[in-house]
Amino acid sequence: MTEVDKQSPADQPMQTGKFEPTWDSLTQYETPGWFRDAKFGIWAHWGPQCEPESSDWYARHMYSQGHWQYNRHVERYGHPSKFGFKDVIHEWQAENWNPDELVGLYKRAGAQYFFAMANHHDNLDMWDSTYQPWNSVAVGPKRNIIGEWAEAAKKHGLRFGISVHAAHAWSWYETAQGADREGPLAGVPYDGKLTKADGKGTWWEGLDPQDLYEQDHTPSPDFQNLGKIHGRWEWGGGASTPDEAYCRKFYNRTVDLINKYHPDLIYFDDTALPLWPVSDVGLKIAAHYYNSNMLRHDGKLEAVLFGKVLDEQQQQCMTWDIERGTSPRIEPLAFQSDTCLGSWHYDSGIYERGDYKSATLVIHMLADIVSKNGNLLLSVPVRGDGTIDEKERAIVESIGDWMEVNSEAIFATRPWKVLGEGPAIADAPPIEAQGFNEGKGKPFTFKDIRFTTKPGVIYAITLGLPDEVIEIESFGKDSPLLDASIRNVRLLGSDEKLDWSQAGEALTIQTPTKYPTQHAAVFVVELGD
Repeated sequence: MTEVDKQSPADQPMQTGKFEPTWDSLTQYETPGWFRDAKFGIWAHWGPQCEPESSDWYARHMYSQGHWQYNRHVERYGHPSKFGFKDVIHEWQAENWNPDELVGLYKRAGAQYFFAMANHHDNLDMWDSTYQPWNSVAVGPKRNIIGEWAEAAKKHGLRFGISVHAAHAWSWYETAQGADREGPLAGVPYDGKLTKADGKGTWWEGLDPQDLYEQDHTPSPDFQNLGKIHGRWEWGGGASTPDEAYCRKFYNRTVDLINKYHPDLIYFDDTALPLWPVSDVGLKIAAHYYNSNMLRHDGKLEAVLFGKVLDEQQQQCMTWDIERGTSPRIEPLAFQSDTCLGSWHYDSGIYERGDYKSATLVIHMLADIVSKNGNLLLSVPVRGDGTIDEKERAIVESIGDWMEVNSEAIFATRPWKVLGEGPAIADAPPIEAQGFNEGKGKPFTFKDIRFTTKPGVIYAITLGLPDEVIEIESFGKDSPLLDASIRNVRLLGSDEKLDWSQAGEALTIQTPTKYPTQHAAVFVVELGD
Protein backbone atom coordinates (compact mmCIF):
# COMPACT_ATOMS: atom_id res chain seq x y z
CA MET A 1 0.00 0.00 0.00
CA THR A 2 1.21 3.50 -0.87
CA GLU A 3 1.28 5.54 2.33
CA VAL A 4 1.39 9.28 1.77
CA ASP A 5 2.87 10.05 5.17
CA LYS A 6 5.54 12.68 4.72
CA GLN A 7 3.76 15.84 3.72
CA SER A 8 5.58 18.66 1.99
CA PRO A 9 4.88 22.30 2.90
CA ALA A 10 2.69 22.53 -0.21
CA ASP A 11 0.44 19.69 0.96
CA GLN A 12 -2.93 20.25 2.58
CA PRO A 13 -2.64 19.31 6.28
CA MET A 14 -5.03 16.69 7.61
CA GLN A 15 -7.30 18.09 10.31
CA THR A 16 -6.77 16.17 13.53
CA GLY A 17 -9.44 15.44 16.09
CA LYS A 18 -11.74 12.62 17.16
CA PHE A 19 -11.16 10.60 13.99
CA GLU A 20 -7.85 9.09 12.96
CA PRO A 21 -7.13 7.69 9.48
CA THR A 22 -7.82 4.07 10.42
CA TRP A 23 -10.85 1.86 9.89
CA ASP A 24 -11.08 1.23 13.63
CA SER A 25 -11.23 4.95 14.41
CA LEU A 26 -13.76 5.67 11.66
CA THR A 27 -16.21 3.19 13.21
CA GLN A 28 -17.10 5.99 15.67
CA TYR A 29 -19.16 7.50 12.84
CA GLU A 30 -22.96 7.77 13.02
CA THR A 31 -25.12 8.98 10.15
CA PRO A 32 -26.61 12.31 11.32
CA GLY A 33 -30.32 12.62 11.99
CA TRP A 34 -30.82 15.40 9.46
CA PHE A 35 -29.88 13.00 6.65
CA ARG A 36 -32.20 10.28 7.94
CA ASP A 37 -35.02 12.86 7.89
CA ALA A 38 -34.18 14.28 4.45
CA LYS A 39 -34.96 11.18 2.33
CA PHE A 40 -34.68 12.81 -1.11
CA GLY A 41 -31.89 14.57 -2.97
CA ILE A 42 -31.30 15.64 -6.57
CA TRP A 43 -27.96 15.44 -8.34
CA ALA A 44 -26.43 17.34 -11.26
CA HIS A 45 -23.98 14.74 -12.59
CA TRP A 46 -22.72 17.36 -15.01
CA GLY A 47 -19.37 17.99 -16.65
CA PRO A 48 -17.59 18.10 -19.99
CA GLN A 49 -18.70 14.58 -20.95
CA CYS A 50 -22.19 16.07 -21.30
CA GLU A 51 -20.98 18.34 -24.13
CA PRO A 52 -21.23 15.63 -26.86
CA GLU A 53 -24.62 14.57 -25.39
CA SER A 54 -23.59 10.97 -26.09
CA SER A 55 -24.06 9.16 -22.77
CA ASP A 56 -21.75 8.03 -20.01
CA TRP A 57 -18.02 7.24 -20.03
CA TYR A 58 -17.55 9.14 -23.29
CA ALA A 59 -13.97 10.20 -22.47
CA ARG A 60 -12.96 6.53 -22.16
CA HIS A 61 -14.91 4.98 -25.01
CA MET A 62 -14.04 7.67 -27.58
CA TYR A 63 -10.57 6.10 -27.61
CA SER A 64 -11.84 2.63 -28.60
CA GLN A 65 -12.13 2.08 -32.34
CA GLY A 66 -15.46 0.52 -33.27
CA HIS A 67 -17.31 1.69 -30.16
CA TRP A 68 -20.35 3.80 -31.03
CA GLN A 69 -18.99 6.72 -29.02
CA TYR A 70 -15.70 6.53 -30.96
CA ASN A 71 -17.70 6.64 -34.20
CA ARG A 72 -19.75 9.57 -32.94
CA HIS A 73 -16.57 11.40 -31.92
CA VAL A 74 -14.85 10.91 -35.28
CA GLU A 75 -17.97 12.09 -37.11
CA ARG A 76 -18.45 15.18 -34.95
CA TYR A 77 -14.93 16.24 -33.94
CA GLY A 78 -12.36 14.24 -35.89
CA HIS A 79 -9.88 11.52 -35.04
CA PRO A 80 -8.80 11.23 -31.36
CA SER A 81 -5.14 11.51 -32.36
CA LYS A 82 -5.89 15.09 -33.37
CA PHE A 83 -8.96 15.99 -31.30
CA GLY A 84 -8.88 14.33 -27.92
CA PHE A 85 -10.96 14.73 -24.81
CA LYS A 86 -8.91 17.77 -23.76
CA ASP A 87 -10.37 19.43 -26.87
CA VAL A 88 -13.91 18.38 -25.95
CA ILE A 89 -13.34 20.25 -22.68
CA HIS A 90 -12.38 23.30 -24.72
CA GLU A 91 -15.69 23.04 -26.62
CA TRP A 92 -17.70 22.88 -23.39
CA GLN A 93 -18.95 26.41 -22.63
CA ALA A 94 -22.02 25.88 -20.38
CA GLU A 95 -23.42 28.99 -22.03
CA ASN A 96 -27.01 28.63 -20.79
CA TRP A 97 -26.35 27.35 -17.27
CA ASN A 98 -28.44 28.97 -14.54
CA PRO A 99 -27.72 27.16 -11.25
CA ASP A 100 -30.11 29.30 -9.24
CA GLU A 101 -33.07 28.41 -11.48
CA LEU A 102 -32.25 24.68 -11.51
CA VAL A 103 -31.73 24.36 -7.76
CA GLY A 104 -34.95 26.31 -7.20
CA LEU A 105 -36.77 23.80 -9.41
CA TYR A 106 -35.32 20.90 -7.43
CA LYS A 107 -36.31 22.52 -4.14
CA ARG A 108 -39.90 22.79 -5.40
CA ALA A 109 -39.75 19.10 -6.35
CA GLY A 110 -39.12 18.22 -2.71
CA ALA A 111 -35.35 17.73 -2.68
CA GLN A 112 -33.85 18.28 0.75
CA TYR A 113 -30.26 18.17 -0.47
CA PHE A 114 -28.51 18.88 -3.74
CA PHE A 115 -25.44 17.18 -5.19
CA ALA A 116 -23.01 18.56 -7.77
CA MET A 117 -20.27 16.60 -9.50
CA ALA A 118 -16.85 17.98 -8.53
CA ASN A 119 -14.91 15.82 -10.98
CA HIS A 120 -15.46 12.63 -12.93
CA HIS A 121 -13.13 9.91 -14.17
CA ASP A 122 -12.23 12.42 -16.93
CA ASN A 123 -10.23 14.24 -14.23
CA LEU A 124 -11.34 17.84 -14.81
CA ASP A 125 -11.87 19.67 -11.52
CA MET A 126 -15.02 21.79 -11.50
CA TRP A 127 -13.78 24.50 -9.15
CA ASP A 128 -10.86 26.89 -8.71
CA SER A 129 -8.62 23.93 -7.98
CA THR A 130 -5.26 24.71 -6.42
CA TYR A 131 -3.70 21.38 -7.42
CA GLN A 132 -5.27 20.58 -10.81
CA PRO A 133 -4.41 23.04 -13.61
CA TRP A 134 -7.14 21.42 -15.71
CA ASN A 135 -10.14 22.96 -13.99
CA SER A 136 -13.36 24.64 -15.11
CA VAL A 137 -12.11 28.10 -14.12
CA ALA A 138 -9.00 27.82 -16.31
CA VAL A 139 -10.48 25.95 -19.30
CA GLY A 140 -13.86 25.16 -20.85
CA PRO A 141 -16.62 27.40 -19.43
CA LYS A 142 -14.13 29.30 -17.26
CA ARG A 143 -16.61 29.33 -14.40
CA ASN A 144 -16.42 28.02 -10.86
CA ILE A 145 -19.03 25.32 -11.25
CA ILE A 146 -18.89 24.04 -7.67
CA GLY A 147 -18.77 27.53 -6.22
CA GLU A 148 -21.89 28.60 -8.12
CA TRP A 149 -23.79 25.39 -7.32
CA ALA A 150 -22.89 25.81 -3.63
CA GLU A 151 -24.15 29.40 -3.62
CA ALA A 152 -27.45 28.33 -5.20
CA ALA A 153 -27.93 25.48 -2.72
CA LYS A 154 -27.34 27.85 0.19
CA LYS A 155 -29.79 30.39 -1.23
CA HIS A 156 -32.53 27.77 -1.48
CA GLY A 157 -31.83 26.23 1.91
CA LEU A 158 -30.64 22.84 0.67
CA ARG A 159 -27.81 20.82 2.15
CA PHE A 160 -24.94 20.72 -0.36
CA GLY A 161 -23.15 17.60 -1.53
CA ILE A 162 -20.28 16.95 -3.91
CA SER A 163 -19.46 13.79 -5.83
CA VAL A 164 -15.81 12.89 -6.43
CA HIS A 165 -14.92 10.29 -9.07
CA ALA A 166 -11.41 11.18 -10.22
CA ALA A 167 -9.47 8.55 -8.26
CA HIS A 168 -9.91 6.19 -11.22
CA ALA A 169 -8.47 8.45 -13.94
CA TRP A 170 -5.15 6.56 -13.78
CA SER A 171 -6.59 3.37 -15.28
CA TRP A 172 -9.85 4.70 -16.76
CA TYR A 173 -8.01 6.92 -19.25
CA GLU A 174 -5.57 4.20 -20.34
CA THR A 175 -7.51 3.79 -23.59
CA ALA A 176 -6.09 7.22 -24.55
CA GLN A 177 -2.67 5.52 -24.83
CA GLY A 178 -4.00 3.32 -27.64
CA ALA A 179 -4.40 3.68 -31.39
CA ASP A 180 -6.66 2.43 -34.15
CA ARG A 181 -6.21 -1.26 -34.92
CA GLU A 182 -7.15 -0.89 -38.59
CA GLY A 183 -7.87 1.69 -41.25
CA PRO A 184 -5.88 4.63 -42.63
CA LEU A 185 -4.74 5.80 -39.17
CA ALA A 186 -3.92 2.37 -37.77
CA GLY A 187 -1.08 2.64 -35.25
CA VAL A 188 -1.24 6.44 -35.03
CA PRO A 189 -1.27 7.17 -31.26
CA TYR A 190 -4.23 8.89 -29.69
CA ASP A 191 -3.45 12.01 -27.70
CA GLY A 192 -3.09 10.33 -24.29
CA LYS A 193 0.72 10.55 -24.17
CA LEU A 194 1.08 14.21 -25.18
CA THR A 195 3.17 16.44 -22.91
CA LYS A 196 3.38 20.14 -22.17
CA ALA A 197 6.05 20.59 -24.84
CA ASP A 198 3.64 19.38 -27.52
CA GLY A 199 1.29 22.28 -26.85
CA LYS A 200 3.34 25.04 -28.45
CA GLY A 201 1.09 27.07 -30.75
CA THR A 202 -2.13 25.31 -29.63
CA TRP A 203 -5.04 26.58 -27.55
CA TRP A 204 -3.71 24.54 -24.62
CA GLU A 205 -0.17 25.95 -24.74
CA GLY A 206 1.23 26.10 -21.20
CA LEU A 207 -0.90 23.20 -19.94
CA ASP A 208 0.39 19.67 -19.56
CA PRO A 209 -2.05 17.03 -20.89
CA GLN A 210 -0.54 14.58 -18.40
CA ASP A 211 -2.09 16.60 -15.57
CA LEU A 212 -5.41 15.64 -17.15
CA TYR A 213 -4.87 12.19 -18.65
CA GLU A 214 -2.35 10.85 -16.10
CA GLN A 215 -0.95 8.38 -18.64
CA ASP A 216 2.78 8.69 -18.04
CA HIS A 217 2.86 5.03 -16.98
CA THR A 218 2.79 1.58 -18.51
CA PRO A 219 -0.87 0.71 -18.94
CA SER A 220 -2.54 -2.32 -17.42
CA PRO A 221 -2.38 -5.53 -19.49
CA ASP A 222 -5.05 -5.71 -22.21
CA PHE A 223 -6.05 -2.14 -21.38
CA GLN A 224 -7.88 -1.71 -24.69
CA ASN A 225 -10.39 -4.37 -23.63
CA LEU A 226 -13.07 -2.05 -22.28
CA GLY A 227 -14.62 -4.61 -19.95
CA LYS A 228 -11.40 -5.30 -18.06
CA ILE A 229 -11.70 -2.20 -15.90
CA HIS A 230 -14.69 -3.59 -14.00
CA GLY A 231 -12.56 -6.37 -12.57
CA ARG A 232 -9.88 -3.81 -11.68
CA TRP A 233 -12.09 -1.23 -9.96
CA GLU A 234 -10.57 -2.17 -6.61
CA TRP A 235 -7.05 -1.99 -8.09
CA GLY A 236 -6.66 -5.75 -8.43
CA GLY A 237 -6.90 -8.01 -11.47
CA GLY A 238 -3.60 -6.81 -12.90
CA ALA A 239 -4.40 -3.09 -12.76
CA SER A 240 -1.46 -0.73 -13.00
CA THR A 241 -0.90 0.67 -9.50
CA PRO A 242 -1.05 4.45 -9.07
CA ASP A 243 2.21 5.95 -7.91
CA GLU A 244 2.76 8.05 -4.78
CA ALA A 245 2.64 11.36 -6.68
CA TYR A 246 -0.79 10.53 -8.15
CA CYS A 247 -2.17 9.54 -4.75
CA ARG A 248 -0.74 12.67 -3.12
CA LYS A 249 -2.26 14.90 -5.79
CA PHE A 250 -5.67 13.27 -5.34
CA TYR A 251 -5.47 13.81 -1.59
CA ASN A 252 -4.53 17.47 -1.99
CA ARG A 253 -7.22 18.17 -4.57
CA THR A 254 -9.94 16.62 -2.45
CA VAL A 255 -8.92 18.28 0.83
CA ASP A 256 -8.66 21.60 -1.04
CA LEU A 257 -12.24 21.05 -2.25
CA ILE A 258 -13.49 20.25 1.26
CA ASN A 259 -11.75 23.25 2.78
CA LYS A 260 -13.11 25.68 0.21
CA TYR A 261 -16.74 24.55 0.01
CA HIS A 262 -17.47 22.70 3.29
CA PRO A 263 -19.87 20.16 1.79
CA ASP A 264 -22.53 18.55 3.96
CA LEU A 265 -22.20 15.34 1.95
CA ILE A 266 -19.44 13.68 -0.09
CA TYR A 267 -20.04 10.82 -2.53
CA PHE A 268 -17.03 8.77 -3.57
CA ASP A 269 -17.49 6.60 -6.66
CA ASP A 270 -15.24 3.95 -5.15
CA THR A 271 -15.31 0.64 -3.36
CA ALA A 272 -14.97 1.72 0.30
CA LEU A 273 -12.72 4.79 -0.11
CA PRO A 274 -10.72 6.32 -2.98
CA LEU A 275 -7.56 4.41 -3.93
CA TRP A 276 -8.16 1.81 -1.23
CA PRO A 277 -6.44 -0.60 -0.71
CA VAL A 278 -3.40 0.57 -2.69
CA SER A 279 -3.13 3.85 -0.75
CA ASP A 280 -4.17 5.27 2.61
CA VAL A 281 -5.20 8.68 1.24
CA GLY A 282 -8.91 7.82 1.36
CA LEU A 283 -8.65 7.16 5.09
CA LYS A 284 -6.89 10.49 5.56
CA ILE A 285 -9.52 12.35 3.54
CA ALA A 286 -12.31 10.75 5.59
CA ALA A 287 -10.66 11.64 8.90
CA HIS A 288 -10.01 15.20 7.70
CA TYR A 289 -13.60 15.60 6.54
CA TYR A 290 -15.15 14.35 9.77
CA ASN A 291 -12.81 16.32 12.02
CA SER A 292 -13.13 19.57 10.07
CA ASN A 293 -16.92 19.19 9.97
CA MET A 294 -17.04 18.76 13.75
CA LEU A 295 -15.01 21.95 14.18
CA ARG A 296 -17.59 23.82 12.11
CA HIS A 297 -20.53 22.39 14.10
CA ASP A 298 -19.38 22.88 17.71
CA GLY A 299 -18.20 19.31 18.13
CA LYS A 300 -21.23 17.67 16.51
CA LEU A 301 -20.69 15.56 13.39
CA GLU A 302 -23.11 16.65 10.68
CA ALA A 303 -21.22 15.20 7.71
CA VAL A 304 -22.34 12.35 5.45
CA LEU A 305 -19.72 10.38 3.55
CA PHE A 306 -20.71 7.67 1.06
CA GLY A 307 -18.87 4.58 -0.10
CA LYS A 308 -19.87 1.50 -2.09
CA VAL A 309 -19.56 -2.27 -1.64
CA LEU A 310 -18.86 -1.88 2.07
CA ASP A 311 -18.00 -4.74 4.38
CA GLU A 312 -19.52 -4.95 7.86
CA GLN A 313 -16.85 -2.78 9.50
CA GLN A 314 -16.86 -0.20 6.70
CA GLN A 315 -20.64 0.22 7.04
CA GLN A 316 -19.89 1.53 10.53
CA CYS A 317 -17.43 4.07 9.10
CA MET A 318 -19.61 5.84 6.51
CA THR A 319 -23.01 5.68 4.87
CA TRP A 320 -23.55 2.91 2.35
CA ASP A 321 -24.42 3.99 -1.21
CA ILE A 322 -26.19 1.57 -3.57
CA GLU A 323 -25.91 2.45 -7.27
CA ARG A 324 -28.97 1.89 -9.46
CA GLY A 325 -30.64 -0.43 -7.01
CA THR A 326 -31.72 -0.95 -3.43
CA SER A 327 -31.62 -3.40 -0.59
CA PRO A 328 -34.30 -6.10 -0.61
CA ARG A 329 -34.88 -5.61 3.15
CA ILE A 330 -35.06 -3.02 5.90
CA GLU A 331 -31.47 -2.08 6.63
CA PRO A 332 -30.35 -1.55 10.24
CA LEU A 333 -28.28 1.47 9.22
CA ALA A 334 -29.31 4.37 7.01
CA PHE A 335 -28.26 4.06 3.37
CA GLN A 336 -28.69 5.85 0.07
CA SER A 337 -29.75 4.57 -3.33
CA ASP A 338 -28.62 6.63 -6.30
CA THR A 339 -30.13 6.47 -9.75
CA CYS A 340 -30.71 8.59 -12.82
CA LEU A 341 -33.63 9.57 -15.04
CA GLY A 342 -31.57 8.42 -18.02
CA SER A 343 -27.82 8.05 -18.50
CA TRP A 344 -25.43 9.57 -15.97
CA HIS A 345 -24.10 11.96 -18.62
CA TYR A 346 -26.66 13.56 -20.90
CA ASP A 347 -27.71 11.37 -23.83
CA SER A 348 -29.72 12.98 -26.63
CA GLY A 349 -30.75 9.49 -27.80
CA ILE A 350 -32.63 8.87 -24.54
CA TYR A 351 -34.39 12.19 -24.99
CA GLU A 352 -35.35 11.40 -28.59
CA ARG A 353 -36.63 7.90 -27.70
CA GLY A 354 -38.49 9.13 -24.61
CA ASP A 355 -36.70 6.57 -22.45
CA TYR A 356 -36.52 8.54 -19.19
CA LYS A 357 -37.82 7.08 -15.95
CA SER A 358 -41.35 8.30 -15.38
CA ALA A 359 -42.36 10.38 -12.37
CA THR A 360 -44.49 7.40 -11.33
CA LEU A 361 -41.48 5.07 -11.27
CA VAL A 362 -39.34 7.57 -9.34
CA ILE A 363 -42.04 8.03 -6.69
CA HIS A 364 -42.51 4.27 -6.36
CA MET A 365 -38.75 3.82 -5.97
CA LEU A 366 -38.66 6.60 -3.37
CA ALA A 367 -41.42 5.01 -1.28
CA ASP A 368 -39.82 1.56 -1.54
CA ILE A 369 -36.38 2.85 -0.54
CA VAL A 370 -37.65 4.99 2.35
CA SER A 371 -39.59 2.00 3.71
CA LYS A 372 -36.22 0.19 4.00
CA ASN A 373 -34.41 2.98 5.91
CA GLY A 374 -32.92 4.58 2.81
CA ASN A 375 -32.72 7.87 0.94
CA LEU A 376 -33.02 8.36 -2.82
CA LEU A 377 -30.55 10.52 -4.74
CA LEU A 378 -31.92 11.20 -8.23
CA SER A 379 -29.71 12.47 -11.05
CA VAL A 380 -31.40 14.71 -13.60
CA PRO A 381 -29.09 14.77 -16.66
CA VAL A 382 -27.92 18.22 -17.74
CA ARG A 383 -27.09 19.14 -21.33
CA GLY A 384 -23.69 20.46 -22.21
CA ASP A 385 -25.07 23.99 -22.35
CA GLY A 386 -26.23 23.75 -18.72
CA THR A 387 -29.97 23.23 -19.26
CA ILE A 388 -32.31 20.30 -18.74
CA ASP A 389 -34.76 19.37 -21.49
CA GLU A 390 -38.53 19.85 -21.36
CA LYS A 391 -39.23 16.13 -20.81
CA GLU A 392 -37.00 16.06 -17.74
CA ARG A 393 -38.54 19.27 -16.44
CA ALA A 394 -42.05 17.81 -16.73
CA ILE A 395 -40.97 14.73 -14.76
CA VAL A 396 -39.38 16.82 -12.02
CA GLU A 397 -42.46 19.05 -11.78
CA SER A 398 -44.74 16.01 -11.56
CA ILE A 399 -42.63 14.61 -8.71
CA GLY A 400 -43.02 17.98 -7.02
CA ASP A 401 -46.80 17.92 -7.41
CA TRP A 402 -46.96 14.56 -5.63
CA MET A 403 -44.52 15.59 -2.90
CA GLU A 404 -46.46 18.77 -2.18
CA VAL A 405 -49.40 16.64 -1.04
CA ASN A 406 -47.72 13.49 0.25
CA SER A 407 -44.29 14.43 1.62
CA GLU A 408 -45.57 13.92 5.17
CA ALA A 409 -45.29 10.17 4.49
CA ILE A 410 -41.68 10.55 3.33
CA PHE A 411 -39.78 13.22 5.27
CA ALA A 412 -38.72 12.52 8.87
CA THR A 413 -40.28 9.05 8.81
CA ARG A 414 -38.74 5.76 9.88
CA PRO A 415 -39.31 2.20 8.71
CA TRP A 416 -42.07 0.21 10.39
CA LYS A 417 -41.68 -3.39 11.59
CA VAL A 418 -41.95 -4.70 8.02
CA LEU A 419 -41.29 -2.77 4.84
CA GLY A 420 -44.70 -3.51 3.35
CA GLU A 421 -46.79 -6.06 1.49
CA GLY A 422 -47.35 -7.18 -2.08
CA PRO A 423 -46.08 -9.48 -4.80
CA ALA A 424 -42.88 -7.56 -5.60
CA ILE A 425 -41.38 -8.27 -2.17
CA ALA A 426 -41.05 -12.01 -2.72
CA ASP A 427 -39.41 -11.36 -6.10
CA ALA A 428 -36.92 -8.73 -4.86
CA PRO A 429 -33.60 -9.31 -6.66
CA PRO A 430 -30.29 -9.41 -4.74
CA ILE A 431 -27.73 -6.64 -4.94
CA GLU A 432 -24.96 -7.16 -7.51
CA ALA A 433 -21.60 -5.48 -6.77
CA GLN A 434 -22.32 -1.73 -6.33
CA GLY A 435 -26.09 -2.36 -6.58
CA PHE A 436 -27.39 -2.77 -10.12
CA ASN A 437 -30.60 -4.64 -9.25
CA GLU A 438 -32.84 -1.80 -10.43
CA GLY A 439 -35.69 -3.00 -12.65
CA LYS A 440 -34.84 -6.68 -12.22
CA GLY A 441 -37.78 -7.63 -9.98
CA LYS A 442 -41.51 -7.66 -10.61
CA PRO A 443 -42.93 -4.28 -11.70
CA PHE A 444 -44.76 -2.48 -8.91
CA THR A 445 -48.57 -2.43 -8.92
CA PHE A 446 -51.15 -0.88 -6.58
CA LYS A 447 -51.12 -4.19 -4.69
CA ASP A 448 -47.58 -3.37 -3.60
CA ILE A 449 -47.79 -1.32 -0.42
CA ARG A 450 -44.92 0.28 1.48
CA PHE A 451 -44.99 1.36 5.12
CA THR A 452 -43.37 4.33 6.84
CA THR A 453 -44.09 5.60 10.31
CA LYS A 454 -44.09 8.53 12.72
CA PRO A 455 -45.30 8.53 16.33
CA GLY A 456 -48.95 7.50 16.41
CA VAL A 457 -49.35 6.83 12.68
CA ILE A 458 -48.37 4.36 9.98
CA TYR A 459 -48.38 5.48 6.36
CA ALA A 460 -49.42 2.85 3.82
CA ILE A 461 -48.24 3.97 0.38
CA THR A 462 -49.78 2.10 -2.55
CA LEU A 463 -47.46 1.93 -5.55
CA GLY A 464 -50.21 2.90 -7.93
CA LEU A 465 -53.82 4.06 -7.51
CA PRO A 466 -56.03 1.14 -6.39
CA ASP A 467 -59.22 0.60 -8.40
CA GLU A 468 -60.48 -2.16 -6.10
CA VAL A 469 -60.76 -2.69 -2.38
CA ILE A 470 -57.46 -2.43 -0.47
CA GLU A 471 -56.66 -5.17 2.02
CA ILE A 472 -53.64 -4.87 4.33
CA GLU A 473 -52.96 -8.06 6.24
CA SER A 474 -50.30 -6.49 8.46
CA PHE A 475 -53.00 -4.31 10.04
CA GLY A 476 -55.52 -7.09 10.76
CA LYS A 477 -56.71 -7.57 14.35
CA ASP A 478 -54.94 -10.93 14.52
CA SER A 479 -51.64 -9.62 13.12
CA PRO A 480 -48.74 -10.01 15.55
CA LEU A 481 -47.25 -6.82 14.09
CA LEU A 482 -49.92 -4.39 15.22
CA ASP A 483 -49.68 -3.61 18.93
CA ALA A 484 -52.17 -0.70 19.04
CA SER A 485 -55.76 -0.22 17.94
CA ILE A 486 -56.69 1.63 14.76
CA ARG A 487 -58.83 4.69 15.47
CA ASN A 488 -59.04 6.13 11.97
CA VAL A 489 -57.91 5.72 8.38
CA ARG A 490 -57.73 8.67 6.01
CA LEU A 491 -56.34 9.47 2.59
CA LEU A 492 -53.54 12.02 2.67
CA GLY A 493 -54.50 15.15 0.76
CA SER A 494 -58.23 14.38 0.79
CA ASP A 495 -61.17 15.39 2.99
CA GLU A 496 -63.22 12.39 1.88
CA LYS A 497 -64.36 10.13 4.74
CA LEU A 498 -63.13 6.63 3.94
CA ASP A 499 -65.15 3.47 4.42
CA TRP A 500 -62.87 1.07 6.27
CA SER A 501 -63.11 -1.90 8.61
CA GLN A 502 -60.69 -4.04 10.57
CA ALA A 503 -61.20 -7.79 10.75
CA GLY A 504 -58.94 -10.47 12.12
CA GLU A 505 -57.20 -11.16 8.84
CA ALA A 506 -56.83 -7.62 7.41
CA LEU A 507 -57.63 -3.94 7.40
CA THR A 508 -60.02 -3.33 4.51
CA ILE A 509 -60.29 0.09 2.85
CA GLN A 510 -62.86 0.85 0.17
CA THR A 511 -61.51 2.81 -2.76
CA PRO A 512 -62.10 6.56 -2.55
CA THR A 513 -64.21 8.32 -5.14
CA LYS A 514 -61.21 10.46 -6.14
CA TYR A 515 -57.46 10.47 -5.57
CA PRO A 516 -55.78 13.81 -4.82
CA THR A 517 -52.62 13.02 -6.79
CA GLN A 518 -51.30 10.73 -9.49
CA HIS A 519 -48.70 7.99 -9.13
CA ALA A 520 -49.32 6.68 -5.60
CA ALA A 521 -51.84 6.99 -2.78
CA VAL A 522 -51.02 7.44 0.90
CA PHE A 523 -53.39 6.02 3.50
CA VAL A 524 -52.76 7.34 7.00
CA VAL A 525 -53.48 4.72 9.66
CA GLU A 526 -53.97 6.55 12.96
CA LEU A 527 -53.28 4.47 16.07
CA GLY A 528 -54.63 4.68 19.61
CA ASP A 529 -57.96 5.04 21.35
